[in-house]
Amino acid sequence: MGSAPGPELKLPRCAVLTGAPGAGKTTLLDAAAAAGLRTSPEVARELLRQPGGMDLRQRDPLGFAEAMAEAHIREIERHAGAPVPVLFDRGLPDVVGFLDVSGLTVPPGVERACRTLRYHGPILRAPAWAAIYVQDAERIQDWEQAVASDAAVTAAWQRYGYEVTELPLAGVDERLDFVRSLLQP
Repeated sequence: MGSAPGPELKLPRCAVLTGAPGAGKTTLLDAAAAAGLRTSPEVARELLRQPGGMDLRQRDPLGFAEAMAEAHIREIERHAGAPVPVLFDRGLPDVVGFLDVSGLTVPPGVERACRTLRYHGPILRAPAWAAIYVQDAERIQDWEQAVASDAAVTAAWQRYGYEVTELPLAGVDERLDFVRSLLQP
């Protein structure tokens, strides 16, 4: 993994969606984009959709994690200095959660990026929600794995000193109102 951008990078005010797979994060992100908020997609899904992406995840989870971290850094750089808040679908500590749940050691570059590239705004956890959980082509975890992933990514955010706020188990409109209220200056 390449080096993290220097401290001169001005990170935007933001909110980050984290938590369980299949807990409504992408639906919320899509609704936020439709409502005019600036958003950043989930980089893991983008990587999995590329040719060989799913194979890389299965064959080389450490390489996949490093690719996710690099993609997160590019997204941070892309939104650096944004004049309006940004809603990210996952962030760098989610990569650490992926590594933890996979039983892998966090590479020094990923560790350094998590410690130096700080998100400025609420970290919003979408808890595992059985009523809406479905597997798909990229979401290959069964329910128990989704719950374990939720615990791992939440613990990773907390390990890096972030306070994690739980999203309500509610419809997308109520969740969007909740996010908007937290992004007010």
